Amino acid sequence: MTSAIDTNVVIALWDANPSLSLAAEAALEAAFHRGPLVAAAPVFAELLAAPGRTETFVNRFFEETGIAIDWDLGEPVWRSAGRAFQTHADRRRRHRSSEPRRILADFLIGAHAETRGHRLLTLDERLYRAAFPKLAIISI
Repeated sequence: MTSAIDTNVVIALWDANPSLSLAAEAALEAAFHRGPLVAAAPVFAELLAAPGRTETFVNRFFEETGIAIDWDLGEPVWRSAGRAFQTHADRRRRHRSSEPRRILADFLIGAHAETRGHRLLTLDERLYRAAFPKLAIISI
């Protein structure tokens, strides 16, 4: 089965804290042994925002690791992400929640994994469990 990779896993891999980067590396290695790895296009875009990261650096990372990028999300992913984002925003408003405000990219990443039938490797299990209850999640 294919594993989709959340942005926070790659950020953890690049972290200076060895316990975090080693955990991310081990999780990616285990996921690789279970099948192909893929990242939704928003992961690529978010990685460009990391300090000191260039498009060349991010391209090289994906090429060297063999993680494919799914550039074409398609209508079903966008609709699923929109519904999940709407539910999240409604829940925050109704409960005047102190939970962190999320950005659309988070929901695109989850919707991509769920719609394509992938499992999702992430550090943010709580968000994805709430937004995509049917999604198979591997948490670091």
